[in-house]
Amino acid sequence: MIGDLEILLRLAIWLLLTSDLSLENLAIGVAVSVILPHSAIAPVVIRDWLRAIGEVLIAIPQAYVEAIEIMLWPHKWETVSMERVKPRRTPGLIFLDIFIITFTPKTIVLKYHDDGWYEVHRVQRRRSV
Repeated sequence: MIGDLEILLRLAIWLLLTSDLSLENLAIGVAVSVILPHSAIAPVVIRDWLRAIGEVLIAIPQAYVEAIEIMLWPHKWETVSMERVKPRRTPGLIFLDIFIITFTPKTIVLKYHDDGWYEVHRVQRRRSV
């Protein structure tokens, strides 16, 4: 089951990158997803994957709201902060975390530090105190 989630994540990334839902491209994506080496760093907990998928579902409407806010009200201030990586994160879940942060228009991950931190850039309406 865990390997299936990893293959589905890779296939989803492949389809997002190619923007092609043809049968041939789907077959190539499945082949690439299966051929790529699998991580053996830490076992993945299904609960972590389900939570991450829930975060993706929340990030989609949040991205629309943030895009509208940026269009209606100026966001003149920027901040860069360090955020700790959640515990027990595999490389696939770390990638998904970075994707979720970067998916919303007001934030982007500038750098992932190997010691377990994300460097996150944010635009804000008001200067933070």
